[in-house]
Amino acid sequence: MPKMLKNIEEIEFTIFDTETTGLNPFTGDRVVELAALRVKGQARLAVFEALINPGREISPGAFAVNKITPQMLENAPRMAAVLPKFFDFIQGSYLCAYNAEFDVNFIKQELKLLSNLSVSIPPTLDLLGAARQLLPGLARYALTTVAQELKLDHPQVHRAFADVELSWEVFKKLKNLALEKNIFFNCINL
Repeated sequence: MPKMLKNIEEIEFTIFDTETTGLNPFTGDRVVELAALRVKGQARLAVFEALINPGREISPGAFAVNKITPQMLENAPRMAAVLPKFFDFIQGSYLCAYNAEFDVNFIKQELKLLSNLSVSIPPTLDLLGAARQLLPGLARYALTTVAQELKLDHPQVHRAFADVELSWEVFKKLKNLALEKNIFFNCINL
């Protein structure tokens, strides 16, 4: 059951993003970068950022997008060291991401690979769904397109923390639109 967020300015959110070796966590693709920004209202509370050695190659398609090289990852920690720190960071907050299902599926698969299925993913606000609801009729709903529609001048560079920053700017604009239209966001369990 979705949770309706009526007191959105009083809720802590962790806006997060992943960069990955490819597009499908269920066929072996892994997370190579994980970044998050913890916010409440208009305030930035804390930052989380990590490169992760996935123990496998990045696909040419993923490299073309995120430009993360094997050299950048060779001395990076493995997910087993990073994921517990991420869950400590997000504790007590709601999650928020653009196209949240993509990122949450990767996190869930990483938990499964670590045999850590007892950890639960907090309720999540999907900014893509919010954009579709608040900005009907766009030809595309890519993060960059929505940012341009909202008059934000931040290019999407497909690195985790830069995309988190852009998502936060989109979140603030969508939140204002939702308040103007008396629409409440829903957080769902993915």
